[in-house]
Amino acid sequence: MTTPPARGTTLPKYIQLSELLIRDIDAGRLLEGERLPPERQMAVELGTSIGTLRKALADLEHKGLLERVQGSGNYIRKPGKAAGVYAMFRLELLSGGGLPTADVIDLRGMAKPGDLPTFGTSAQATRIRRRRYLNDVPIAVEEIWLDGDAGALSVDMLAESLYQTYLKRLGFWITRAEDRVSIGTLPRWTPDDFGAAGTPCGFIERFSWAAGPEPIEFSRTWFDTGKSVYVQRLK
Repeated sequence: MTTPPARGTTLPKYIQLSELLIRDIDAGRLLEGERLPPERQMAVELGTSIGTLRKALADLEHKGLLERVQGSGNYIRKPGKAAGVYAMFRLELLSGGGLPTADVIDLRGMAKPGDLPTFGTSAQATRIRRRRYLNDVPIAVEEIWLDGDAGALSVDMLAESLYQTYLKRLGFWITRAEDRVSIGTLPRWTPDDFGAAGTPCGFIERFSWAAGPEPIEFSRTWFDTGKSVYVQRLK
């Protein structure tokens, strides 16, 4: 098991722990049928209280990822489909898993520039630039464009998971996404402490859909291949 990040997050502590364990399960760090350590030992290893850990384990059980056997212990169960807040976040640490967090670099509403591909139904969009972390390790910078007809966002509305923000603040859910993975170079607005603009890196373009036929979001992610890897698992 990995240790929860020290960086701030808007997720409740027990959900942080649940999401961390879900990503460890997806990454194969926790295996089908594996018995977890005793709860008191786990709580010490994860730096949390027994009560918070038990809420996290109850969340895993509710999602079908854990079987709690009276008098025996807690056993991992692999899900039939992706589960968790970050089910569509495809970057992992090289060792597997890692809980995502983010810092907002910039957010503004603006006209869509000419270099963007076609998406949505409006000429306007909200542009969000963020730095992404996995377990406190900076692994990527990203630029997200949300179509203006989907709604407007402000910095105080954002959570680490934008898809949760869309659901809670704008009333829609991202139902599917298409990723195009290649090699790129860090953009000119990359923070100096992350890397120099023009440095080769991994590159992801994503189109995301809600209920309608047109994608309502387009994003670009530049990730450090020395610290992270793109993973797509078929189940």
